Amino acid sequence: QVHLVESGGGLVQPGGSLRLSCTASGSIFSSNAMGWYRQAPGKQRERVAAISTGGSTNYADSVKGRFTISRDNAKNTVDLQMNSLGPEDTAVYYCNAGGPGRFWGQGTQVTVSS
Repeated sequence: QVHLVESGGGLVQPGGSLRLSCTASGSIFSSNAMGWYRQAPGKQRERVAAISTGGSTNYADSVKGRFTISRDNAKNTVDLQMNSLGPEDTAVYYCNAGGPGRFWGQGTQVTVSS
């Protein structure tokens, strides 16, 4: 059974930072690209950032220069460092392994509000 467990969400003021972390079971993590997606109320789920098994990264235009995805292959974790957060970043953030058709975490809420 695959487990993706996210942590690190919460409430932050505009301009602030949060770091999300996702821990995955070993066999799935090591053989899959990992990604972070988000879904805001009334909107479709969108990919925010992804990182390949080799460490290549890709970002949505809306977060380029503000968010950084990283993976620790020794710990089976993938993190999303989010800086300069704005209200438009408010969403449930999901960890993913292997693309949209594969493995998902339960999601963690990020709320950006003053």
